[in-house]
Amino acid sequence: MTLPTDYDHPGIARARELEPEMAENYLAHTVIGDPIADAAVEALAALERVQSSQMIAAFVNSTADDTWPDAPAAVRELFVDATTPPDWLDLAALAPGVRMFHRHTKLVLATMVAAVLVEGFASNISQSFFITGRLRDQGVRRLQQNNRHMVEIFFPSGMERYGDGWKLSVRIRLVHAHVRRLLANSADWDSAAWGVPLSAAHVGYAITAFSARLLLHIRSLGARISAEEAASFMATWRYSGHLMGVPDSILYRDEAEALRLFAVGGMCEPAPGDASVVLANALVNSAPLVVGIDDPAERRSLARYVYRVSRAMIGHELADKLRYPDQSSFGVLGWFRFQSRWERLLKRCLPKYERRNNFTIFTTLLSGSRYDDEGITYRMPDHVYAERSQNW
Repeated sequence: MTLPTDYDHPGIARARELEPEMAENYLAHTVIGDPIADAAVEALAALERVQSSQMIAAFVNSTADDTWPDAPAAVRELFVDATTPPDWLDLAALAPGVRMFHRHTKLVLATMVAAVLVEGFASNISQSFFITGRLRDQGVRRLQQNNRHMVEIFFPSGMERYGDGWKLSVRIRLVHAHVRRLLANSADWDSAAWGVPLSAAHVGYAITAFSARLLLHIRSLGARISAEEAASFMATWRYSGHLMGVPDSILYRDEAEALRLFAVGGMCEPAPGDASVVLANALVNSAPLVVGIDDPAERRSLARYVYRVSRAMIGHELADKLRYPDQSSFGVLGWFRFQSRWERLLKRCLPKYERRNNFTIFTTLLSGSRYDDEGITYRMPDHVYAERSQNW
């Protein structure tokens, strides 16, 4: 196997020493995309954009498998794959994770912005987002869509076949395949250095961050989670990852394995470069806009607060590599936990209590989920640069 040149650095030796099989598996997946979805997207590319989106919508919104007889063979294969549940799926076991999510919704969504997405962008997955400009040009919309996906997969029955969580997970798989195709045909993509755009390694790595790392972070903020709830939360993300096209060969089985994969993947990834720096800082500065704050002074104040919380959660070493503002994070998480408990107590004692401050604003990112009047659409990007692509 010829590895991308970015994966030739001292951290690889350490990963191979600590977890040899997992490290080799991770590296192998840097040159693997999603063969089934990639073939389907090639077939869809021969159709008119409207026809393509209508075909996808007809499949996703129908409960009968015979409603897409005119789909190309490669597209039919994708549809069959998406509607064939894995042997390990137990939909009834997802309920405790749903309850936990709704008990800690504010913490979960705030943590996704302040820590989980930032840690994900510290990897080479940032190259894809940086080149397309999706986060720079349409950062607020991107974050709102990300929130929407999270909310829907943890909605009761959301991961049932044709639930909105199921639909959005399949949609993400198709979006990734379209972006992979656009980047692979772009002069901006350096396959020799980076491997395959949105590779199986990177999407599998991202799923470990969304699940196991998120649990770790919200526990640090004071969330109380039972073993059953944690396992259920992990199972929900595992199924979403399956629907998003992550192959079983790099899809975690439980929380412990996900944490190991995140650690090994982090060692295999090169040090954060300019793309990671730009995206991480764009992410933090987009948070105020996601919750509708337009006043410049308020935006700066909330952004400074998010930076401090984020630095405390991801650690000084990574924060410095991402060129965060030089701030002290001493006592930040302890104060955050205190505020969280205090807010809960006041709302319990004073139901009409309402207070607007950085803490309450930051933990109200649920209001920043993207819900378009036309519902879930299945239009796909048609240009590698976000600003030149038709709306999707």
